[in-house]
Amino acid sequence: MRFLSIDLGGKRTGLATGDDETGIVSPLDVIVTSNEEERLRQLGKFIEDEQPDALVLGMPFNMDGTLGPAAAKSVALAKTLTERFGLPVHPMDERLTSATADQQMAQSGLTHGQKKARRDALAAAAILRDFLEARPDLEAGEGLAEE
Repeated sequence: MRFLSIDLGGKRTGLATGDDETGIVSPLDVIVTSNEEERLRQLGKFIEDEQPDALVLGMPFNMDGTLGPAAAKSVALAKTLTERFGLPVHPMDERLTSATADQQMAQSGLTHGQKKARRDALAAAAILRDFLEARPDLEAGEGLAEE
């Protein structure tokens, strides 16, 4: 099963791809826009190009396990993505994924601007990696609506 992972941000949305057969996860790109319609248009292009079977969406939990203030935006996006593209959307805890991305880049020799440009795609990859490790028994039809 092929997945497209989304790390939703106010201005930057990181994307990664991977599949559960090989376990290989790759950072893909970052969408830079705060306009919701433009974000959806660009997500649609990536969905068309990558042909995922399902989407994985980072959910902003607080460190105590409660949903963070940005969770409503993520839930609304999940609903819109399912309606527009007919794909199941699987929520995944995104806590510490940006810190993981920062650690991966710490010794990379990249400039601050280069790190900033890649951080969100690496965070999306961390979300997808965590998801694949946590959900080995995933069924194709499951999604946010069923959870």
